[in-house]
Amino acid sequence: MNSNLLLNQRAAFEAFVRKRTGDPQLAADVVQDCLLKALRSEKQPAEDEGVVPWFYRVLRHAIIDAHRRHEASERALESYAHEANAALDTEENRDLCSCVLPLIDALPPEDAALLRQVDMDGASPTDLATAQGLRVNTVNVRLHRARQKLRTQLEAICRTCATHGCLDCDCAPLQEKEEK
Repeated sequence: MNSNLLLNQRAAFEAFVRKRTGDPQLAADVVQDCLLKALRSEKQPAEDEGVVPWFYRVLRHAIIDAHRRHEASERALESYAHEANAALDTEENRDLCSCVLPLIDALPPEDAALLRQVDMDGASPTDLATAQGLRVNTVNVRLHRARQKLRTQLEAICRTCATHGCLDCDCAPLQEKEEK
């Protein structure tokens, strides 16, 4: 195979892939991978077929594969986002440690409300940001800080079970510990 012929056509190959993928980085990667495969391949085009038309066929197959990988990746990300943002079901709510809910109530009201909306009711930070006229990043930062405050309180009250799992614990209620 005439590898110089393929290398001299690299810009045209990248333009071909870029037109079909819309991504210059992806186009460069696909062409690079195909060039390496073609140069290492034992299957070479027949002498009467021509190297360049054969390579375009290789690129078409690689573009299809890239689209399939991208679609699979998108489906996986959507599935993960759906699972991550899913609200706790009733059984999981029942299993919450008896000391968590009073600790949420002990947080500043805006922190408690945010934790309830996102972590217990399943609201998305994006929807909350839109409703409140805030940036999504702002809501995410507030959520992170509220979770940190809750974690700190939980570790102070529950100690061992906060680290090793807080289901079915017998922690004293918050009011009893505050009175001591």
